Amino acid sequence: MSNNVPFEIQEEIIKHLPVKSLIRCRSVSKSWKSLIGSSKFITLYRSQQQHLLVYNYLSVDHPNCVSIIDDNTFPQQRVPLTLPLFVKMLKRFKKVGSSHDLLCLYSDGKLVIWNPLITKAVAVVVPNVVDDKMFQTVLGFGVCRETSDPKIVKIRYIDKFADMESVSSIPWQVEIFMLSTGVWRSPNSSNLPRKSIIFGSGDGVCVDGVYYWLATDRSTVDAQIRAYNMIISFDMTSEEFREVNLPDSFVYRGPMWDLSIYNLRESLVLVERSAVGTDNLIYDVWMMEDGVPKLFTKLYTIHAPYARIIGVHEIRKSGELVMEVMEDDWKAKSLVVYEPNLKRISNLGISRGPNDVGQIYVHSYMETLLLLDQPSLTIFDNGKRYVEKFEWRAKSRWLLSHTSKVKLDSFYKERLAYTDARLHTHHASTFGIKTLGIAKRF
Repeated sequence: MSNNVPFEIQEEIIKHLPVKSLIRCRSVSKSWKSLIGSSKFITLYRSQQQHLLVYNYLSVDHPNCVSIIDDNTFPQQRVPLTLPLFVKMLKRFKKVGSSHDLLCLYSDGKLVIWNPLITKAVAVVVPNVVDDKMFQTVLGFGVCRETSDPKIVKIRYIDKFADMESVSSIPWQVEIFMLSTGVWRSPNSSNLPRKSIIFGSGDGVCVDGVYYWLATDRSTVDAQIRAYNMIISFDMTSEEFREVNLPDSFVYRGPMWDLSIYNLRESLVLVERSAVGTDNLIYDVWMMEDGVPKLFTKLYTIHAPYARIIGVHEIRKSGELVMEVMEDDWKAKSLVVYEPNLKRISNLGISRGPNDVGQIYVHSYMETLLLLDQPSLTIFDNGKRYVEKFEWRAKSRWLLSHTSKVKLDSFYKERLAYTDARLHTHHASTFGIKTLGIAKRF
């Protein structure tokens, strides 16, 4: 760009570029690199471009990950994504949430905060995770509206549904993790939800810096009924919990898996599933009005008896549901989009066959620069931050924070084989011998 253009004008132009262009622009000049990499620019940068990330979990070694731009060209513009090491190492992960365009994934005591477009991810070891017949651990993820600091909330509570005496004697255990400090601490607010509340098994969702879980107040229901009757929210800025009552029409209408929550343009959306006859599912889509509890407006109803709907994965920026359906020959499952205005289903051309043991994950996210200033291969563990230089050292650190000795033994055997192969290659080349290959690299 011409030196005659004031830098303030250049900055105004730069901040409207998409993330991929910004990454390339860092090599234009030192001033541009300094600007784009500054904490202020990273924090204030906002993009209106939404993407749908589709992760086809076929195997650990061969994942298929693509990002589809969610605009009027959908689903034509597809960008293949390179998975960071920590995302590759997650085994059958669960999405904790997405906020300020970051994705948070969880598996086996590890959280990964991931920015897909800039291929940056940091790992967080979650302490004291206990899931058994008595205790359960739930997680939430969001970004503080005031500081743009990613936060994780961890709640450990008694899940013994019928034993109210034991529930009342043991308090909730709540911890907060902030990326800026790298440590787990108690929340600033002490207004914890009542001990009679338990959380659902489905995913929660972050909407405008507030995380929501579907929940049940077991003091008001029969011990044999597992149905939702409320929502619990946690504000990532004030760190306060709130109870949000569901509309009476939703309460106890069906089992827990018949109700799920999503984020549509920073508004809370409920998707309710009901069945009419065999293999005939109906989905009602509701939106909460202006954050007012119990005030939900129905957006539309999906009644597609000709489609064998397996489930709802995500919701587009336009409000269309991304679903998975069974093909007519029962040999494949495909991703489709339901268009409510036209009342039709459109195939996205993404499917998995009968022999695919994995599953498809779909997550919506916006473009962001958050994590750009975080070093690669960063792991937060027990209040300390470790920045590794090599992937094999990061993998070793990841496994060292796990309790599985089997995985550690397997890793060290692979590492030893790799080292022996490198030594063999070195000696062979010294004596003029051509080698055909070495062991797997990390």
